[in-house]
Amino acid sequence: MNRIGIIDVGIGNLGSLCGALYELGADIDIVTTQEAVLTSEALILPGVGSFTHGMRAIESAGLSDAIRRHVVDGRPLLGICLGMQLLFSYGDEGGGHAGLSLISGTVRRLPESPNFPVPHVGWNEVAVRDAHPLWQGIKPGVDFYFVHSYHIECDTRYVFGETEYGDTFPSAVAFANVFGVQFHPEKSQRNGLRFLENFCHWDGKC
Repeated sequence: MNRIGIIDVGIGNLGSLCGALYELGADIDIVTTQEAVLTSEALILPGVGSFTHGMRAIESAGLSDAIRRHVVDGRPLLGICLGMQLLFSYGDEGGGHAGLSLISGTVRRLPESPNFPVPHVGWNEVAVRDAHPLWQGIKPGVDFYFVHSYHIECDTRYVFGETEYGDTFPSAVAFANVFGVQFHPEKSQRNGLRFLENFCHWDGKC
């Protein structure tokens, strides 16, 4: 099992994530410096709030290049919720800002209608679109817990899971040793714990 570094730049409540990983028996470190990023076996980037605020927090902490180097070195990286969105090239939220550009794509606001208010909050199905080690032991079409107002627009080759909320949006994406989920696995009970356990054992290869 990898030792997991959780990036903390003040954009996420880490309590439930740390609690879930402790329950799995994982060894975790709270990561706040470049050195800690570069020495982590695997990283999780959690986040809540706006895209622009999130990226500015990462940049202010001086971690952008270190996160990119972690990925170039082939070590696993998981983005959760806003953390998933920050993996992409650009986000409209908060006035617009460039992202980490680890995966090509844009973050835009969910379309809203009377039957599908924004934010999208609650349990919803994730339809698995491609096999991946992080799906091991998780049945296709199970529900995970979501809280978000923005979604990813990207090439289908990066999409490993989709969810319907009015329109269909990518809820799980991957490229090489990077994986991102729009849902909160730490709040998704048994299936979420299995997903996190899979990440803890993942070597970054598909």
